[in-house]
Amino acid sequence: MNDITSATPSLPTMTSRDVEKVQGLEAHLLGIEQVAIQTRHHFHAGLYARTIRIPAGVMITGALIKIPTLLIVSGHVTVFIGGKSIELHGYHIVPGQAGRKQVFLAHADTDLTMTFATQAKTVEEAESEFTDQPTALMSRQQSNDLIITTGE
Repeated sequence: MNDITSATPSLPTMTSRDVEKVQGLEAHLLGIEQVAIQTRHHFHAGLYARTIRIPAGVMITGALIKIPTLLIVSGHVTVFIGGKSIELHGYHIVPGQAGRKQVFLAHADTDLTMTFATQAKTVEEAESEFTDQPTALMSRQQSNDLIITTGE
């Protein structure tokens, strides 16, 4: 079995200073025209997954994440991870720590799926589980989301 740990990117906990940098950028980005991004929510077998597609050329900031999650990236994106950025091209499953607030710049249309184990039964419950700022989420600002619940 190959050990790929050293080659696997990760999303570490960020310092409060780095989170403040992202918040400053976020305040600036809110002053320009926003791109509507649909969120697809899936509940299955005690897992919650939320998927967005960032169009090429678009920069977004994420919520302050308070729990560990997995982030699945498919596309080409640069991610600010606190103190530095990493460029991801292709398909990656990225472990993310609690206490992070990422910036993503899509170089091509890029799909991001964040997933975690939960007992939540609604989008609102799941969102409140992963962030203390659920009302700031794009999924709370628009009504074109897709919700899939398998009942398992």
